[in-house]
Amino acid sequence: MTLDIVIFGLSITSSWGNGHATTYRALIKALARRGHRVTFIERDKPWYREHRDLGQPDYCRVELYDSLSQVPRRFSKQVAEADLVILGSYVPDGIALADWITSRARGVTAFYDIDTPVTLANLERGGSDYLSAHVIPRFDLFLSFTGGPVLRLIEEQYGSPRARALYCAADIDQHAPIRTHVKWDLGYLGTYSPDRQITLDQLLIEPARHFPDRHFAVAGAQYPGDLSWPANVALFAHLPPHEHSEFYCAQRFTLNITRADMIATGYSPSVRLFEAAACGIPIISDAWPGLETFFRPGAEILVAGSARDVVGILDTMPDGRRLEIAAAARRRLLDAHTPDRRAKDLENYYAEVLNEDASVAAAGVA
Repeated sequence: MTLDIVIFGLSITSSWGNGHATTYRALIKALARRGHRVTFIERDKPWYREHRDLGQPDYCRVELYDSLSQVPRRFSKQVAEADLVILGSYVPDGIALADWITSRARGVTAFYDIDTPVTLANLERGGSDYLSAHVIPRFDLFLSFTGGPVLRLIEEQYGSPRARALYCAADIDQHAPIRTHVKWDLGYLGTYSPDRQITLDQLLIEPARHFPDRHFAVAGAQYPGDLSWPANVALFAHLPPHEHSEFYCAQRFTLNITRADMIATGYSPSVRLFEAAACGIPIISDAWPGLETFFRPGAEILVAGSARDVVGILDTMPDGRRLEIAAAARRRLLDAHTPDRRAKDLENYYAEVLNEDASVAAAGVA
């Protein structure tokens, strides 16, 4: 089965302040390996243009457009003839695009929400810039970055015919263990977010102050210039994906921090979680419902709720134990959380729609 797939996404060409890019790249590379043809369509925004770190890749075709008015003229035929059309979260003019896609496409349609808890919180407050409640039932699939109980809520409260988990994944060709000098006891990779900053202060900044002779690092875009950092915390601007492995592998431990909406909803693993596991670096994570369904606490991941927890891990854990946990997490990732696994999930969801539609049609004939 070879599919023609069209994806309207936030951005695949720039990972600057954009975690969607690494998810799309990993998934689409896996789809291409499995023989599918993918066209990725994105709005040419100046902040992504200025920080573009991907040109025309060999695993998909990338199309850029300047305004919503260009979409029907340029992409109407592609959307109508595609086997599967996917609209991602946070796409500019997403509500208008959702109406147009679900009216124009003759194949299977899907909304891919890489920000499900944020989307649902916005809908509950009265609206979202990129998705309205009325269009959700018109998509054949609601593909969700978040699993667990929220999938039933999307079906029952918002009328989706099929809400299915499609978790993010790290590109394991790019994220892998490498030999490098270990520079930092603990590091964190992530774009600035006010709600994550509270946890970053607790789980990295306070331990850094506790251990003034040890070294820590934070890498990510959009951190305010007026933040105060201890002298032993190295701060780096945005790192493109090809530099992630070297950054992770230069840490004894890496920190995973989850946004407040995602903690409240649960079952929302960050792509950084999978990247770090792929690199074979032991992860210290904040706690959230469903974490144990991805990595086993204490065996494949370490969970911390306070600065004291982090200080204890950094101060007392033997290297042998640290490396055992990292190796176990990498084995779990390669078994259950690869891009190929996600691509297979997408194929299965597509087939599910076709099979159910065929059954309905057969019942109608009978």
